[in-house]
Amino acid sequence: MTNRLASSTSPYLLQHADNPVDWHPWSPEAFAEARERGVPVLLSVGYAACHWCHVMAHESFEDEDTARYMNEHFVNVKVDREERPDVDAVYMAVTQALSGQGGWPMTCFLTPDGEPFYAGTYYPPVPVRGMPSFRQVLEAIEHAWREQGDQVRQAAASIVEQLAVKPLPSSTVDEDVLAGAVVSLLGHYDRANGGFGGAPKFPPSMVLEFLLRHHERTGSVQAFSMARVTCDAMASGGLYDQLGGGFARYSVDAAWVVPHFEKMLYDNALLLRVYTHLSRRDDNPRYREVVRDTAGFLLRCLLTEEGGFAASLDADTGGVEGATYVWTPAQLDEVLGADGPAAAARYGVTEEGTFEHGTSTLRLLGESNPAWQRQLLAAREARPQPARDDKVVTSWNGLAVAALAEAGAVFGVPSWIAAAERAATLLLDVHLVGGRLLRTSRNGVAGTAAGVLEDYGCLAEGLLALQQVTADTRWLLTACDLLDTALTRFAGAEPGTYYDTADDAEALVQRPSDPSDNATPSGASALASALVTASALGAPNAAAYRAAAEAAVDRAGLLAAREPRFAGNWLSVAEALALGPVQVAVAGASPELVSAAWRGVHGGGVVVAGEPDSTPLLADRPLVDGAPAAYVCRGFVCDRPVTSVAELTEALAVHR
Repeated sequence: MTNRLASSTSPYLLQHADNPVDWHPWSPEAFAEARERGVPVLLSVGYAACHWCHVMAHESFEDEDTARYMNEHFVNVKVDREERPDVDAVYMAVTQALSGQGGWPMTCFLTPDGEPFYAGTYYPPVPVRGMPSFRQVLEAIEHAWREQGDQVRQAAASIVEQLAVKPLPSSTVDEDVLAGAVVSLLGHYDRANGGFGGAPKFPPSMVLEFLLRHHERTGSVQAFSMARVTCDAMASGGLYDQLGGGFARYSVDAAWVVPHFEKMLYDNALLLRVYTHLSRRDDNPRYREVVRDTAGFLLRCLLTEEGGFAASLDADTGGVEGATYVWTPAQLDEVLGADGPAAAARYGVTEEGTFEHGTSTLRLLGESNPAWQRQLLAAREARPQPARDDKVVTSWNGLAVAALAEAGAVFGVPSWIAAAERAATLLLDVHLVGGRLLRTSRNGVAGTAAGVLEDYGCLAEGLLALQQVTADTRWLLTACDLLDTALTRFAGAEPGTYYDTADDAEALVQRPSDPSDNATPSGASALASALVTASALGAPNAAAYRAAAEAAVDRAGLLAAREPRFAGNWLSVAEALALGPVQVAVAGASPELVSAAWRGVHGGGVVVAGEPDSTPLLADRPLVDGAPAAYVCRGFVCDRPVTSVAELTEALAVHR
């Protein structure tokens, strides 16, 4: 027997298609049934790579008795948070407000009008350490609804009213705010292990980007040290896949030893860009290895047949978390023979184990050994592999396009640029319909969910990166179309404010508008970043784009000043604005000058190359005495053109 999820294009929903729970996808029909039956809606939100989502599904949603009770007393709705980030955002705010914490699986109880009155995350099948069982929660909710229905509805309406989104007052992000953010981050910095805060520890991708840009502009030793030490620690820890490349979602401990094994496209795209930028400021071969192997992971493990990038790899293999990735000393011996003990010492594999049941994650406690890496990876690939969520998410693919295009330019790898072009082409061919973006596709077939603001901002940023590395102005023009749509459809009533959903999107109990940067850039900061890049590239509406970006950054000024850990992308955009951003235009055919430009340009800066007058940034920039020339500008101030690599490198020297 299958339920209503069987026809879904979401791999997460399909995981629940055989549950005895009579699941509905998010739809008007589900709420209409709840009104007709006079029962509340049970909303369950998760995603395909989520370990605890799998656990709760096995314990509760696959249990016949639990499912029978759910079907009798609720209309049950299952949502893929990656497919419907708008639904997730609205009810995650409620969950955090009511329970004091958020996360997935998320469990919310709603009136038939969609108003929430109770929310939590994972619930076990039996009471544990003061946590009620899922069945106890269900019974309590059913009793309250039946006996106190009017009060429950009043409480739900009050919750919605209290959580109404109010825009932050505008506050300029000036030098004091940028320098103060570094000081604030120092207060949260883990000097022993890198990163910020304690366990669990997430890769602070956008904060690292800000710290690198701040160092480039000001020469701050503290900013660069925090970024470099954190990148070193992540790359040598279990968070990073020492054999196959790529980063796991987060570390369950403060020292980056044991990851939560799911691998997300967005983390790897963002970190690929960070390590690319770090390698421009520190020529450590380890950073180049991380870039190479992370790009390799994207192309080997996440690339779909259609040319897009899949959303994630599961944390579990065959229901066991991390089973594909962990090792024992005996297993190393079996693969490497006499080199097994040395490899165990190099990779931190012990008899006691660093993970579970005597197994260890792999860390790199010395120099890498490519021969061991190849042998162990080949042996690991013979093991059962984690499942892949192969839906293509617009915004995350936009991040991947930008990262691969830029890394390909910096390291001279045309195949990475070609992969970025193919992914961008898929997005424009399949996800862009009538000038509007759709959120996802799978197997080349577009989903039905409308694109949100981050989709427009991140895809525009990716297209603008392609414009720079290919000199094909169609990418710039298409990016500008996306930006114009975003500015029209997502803007709030006050200057610099934006909603995460369009003005003609499905109406929820609230129109979400979250300015904070979390695992991915907020929609508004992604838009601001793309606006700055487009303006720096000389887009037709360059002045208006820059003004819109500045207004958006100022609207996030209080967030940046008070909570810089959740404003990394905003602070990165502000750094780009403070420095100009840097523009490098190479007129004429000179691969040497172009390569030097990509190696030397600051984060947030732009590089274009081509014949004079071929793109907006090359207008009125001729050859010099018949030779190719590089023009370097910062904001509204330009240096004299240079014709040698040495001169260009000097012109782009950090904190000149």
